[in-house]
Amino acid sequence: MGMFDSINISASALTAEKTRMDIISKNIANANTTRATGGMPYRRQMVVFEENKDKSFSSYLDEYSNKFTGGGVKIREVVEDSAPFRLVYEPGHPDANEDGYVMLPNVEMVKEMVDMIDAQRAYEANITAMNTSKTMLMKALEIGRR
Repeated sequence: MGMFDSINISASALTAEKTRMDIISKNIANANTTRATGGMPYRRQMVVFEENKDKSFSSYLDEYSNKFTGGGVKIREVVEDSAPFRLVYEPGHPDANEDGYVMLPNVEMVKEMVDMIDAQRAYEANITAMNTSKTMLMKALEIGRR
């Protein structure tokens, strides 16, 4: 494990959590969009994280000497939620069907807000981890000066 690996890992998590917050913001912004691409309502999106494994040649050699082989986190993909759309009775709406029901996105505001708080807390935790790593490196440099 290199000297700056912990900072790089925290940085990858900060990038991933920021993207997660961007997707959640997109979901909230489109909570009432009845016509998205294809004429259907907007479908909620979710971010799928994956461990970022550095598979360079040196990492294969290091696997046998180090137990630590992780490289942080990366976004594997952004997937659409397969939950059904909400049906709301609004006969005057331009997108209402013959029975007067409008299909609304499968975005639940409470769920999105909870996910946003979770992403925010994870972001803050990674900033704390990065600052702690920086403090440890500075202390190590002070020891080397003496």
